[in-house]
Amino acid sequence: MQAIMVNLPEEFVRETRQIMGEERFGRYLQAFEEEPPVSIRLNPRKVEGGRLMVEGGERVPWCEQGYYLPRRPNFTMDPLLHAGCYYVQEASSMFLWHVANSKLSTLNSQLKTALDLCAAPGGKSTLLRSVLPEGSTLVSNEPVRNRYQVLAENVQKWGYPDHEVTNLYPRDFVKNKQRFDLILCDVPCSGEGMFRKDPATIGEWSPKNVERCWQLQREIVCDAWKCLNEGGLLIYSTCTFNTKENEENIRWFMEELGAEVLSVPIKPEWNITGSLLEGFTEPVYRFIPGITRGEGLFMAIMRNGPTGGPRRSLGGTKTVLREDQDGPLVGPSSHVELPYPQAIAYLRGEALVLPEDTPRGVVEVTFMGYPLGQMKNIGSRANNLYPKAWRIKTTHIPNEYEAILRHS
Repeated sequence: MQAIMVNLPEEFVRETRQIMGEERFGRYLQAFEEEPPVSIRLNPRKVEGGRLMVEGGERVPWCEQGYYLPRRPNFTMDPLLHAGCYYVQEASSMFLWHVANSKLSTLNSQLKTALDLCAAPGGKSTLLRSVLPEGSTLVSNEPVRNRYQVLAENVQKWGYPDHEVTNLYPRDFVKNKQRFDLILCDVPCSGEGMFRKDPATIGEWSPKNVERCWQLQREIVCDAWKCLNEGGLLIYSTCTFNTKENEENIRWFMEELGAEVLSVPIKPEWNITGSLLEGFTEPVYRFIPGITRGEGLFMAIMRNGPTGGPRRSLGGTKTVLREDQDGPLVGPSSHVELPYPQAIAYLRGEALVLPEDTPRGVVEVTFMGYPLGQMKNIGSRANNLYPKAWRIKTTHIPNEYEAILRHS
């Protein structure tokens, strides 16, 4: 255990031990000797009716579509990932599914617009869009341009209608006077909860970065709060442990913004930790590796008082998914099923030779019946129309398919 502590910043160890207490901190350190759990979340729009089941998976208890896998497969080489049949997501983050399903009913028929303010790469956004009611619109926003492009790809592959992707700063939503009934602020943080899963984040940690983060988080939430409709909900989350970015921020939002902190029902066997700030007893939800089966997460749900205001269209860069889009590049009526080696070759951007009876022109290629994208069949070959930015870079094409999902 001592060897583990040497790899962690001394100030982090000292402060986190004080926050968690010896027993919790000891269990947290022990988690570094274990393999991080691997988990995925199914796309209910594409895997409806139990057509696909997780191979050897175990259900994530707080998310109906979430599954732990027995080991980490080569996700890149699974065409069903690229088809948007599932999303590789850390299990603790899936707690959003439980929060949304528990609290959306409080908005009744009011819920028309939702915003994920810091959405890339898209795990929480695709989850949230899956549980929002029919007829509502989700705007998934990412200020950083290259991260916005990754977000747009994942949203389009997920394939839900009424899902916009924007490349704006939080203050732009204030300027546009856009209002939302639900806002998710998965804010940039010091990343302490990812130390086990991504050791590179350890070297990026510093007390100065913690200070920068909690101040930036307050700025982001203050902008978001101005865009929240009367009675609207704001879900705040980080992937860090310290109270400055978590409980102390929530207390500040209560005092300065008038936020009301709401609770959700949880089960004791989930081993979710509540507030670790002395004197702060509001309902908050903290996931600690070694205690809960996942990585570090903090989440709180806040309700806004009367503000009201009109809804207006957004400026800036925007991608919109409509009802006629059900995944990447949908459109042609002709479908060609590809065997596994050809599916991987397609995802690499290669030209293929399709069956002789394939119609000329643009056709849709599928794997296990799920659309991957389009090709332009000219007879002697079919030219690849899969977006260049989405193509996988591997030079090796396995002969056999390592199944992550199977037909039920």
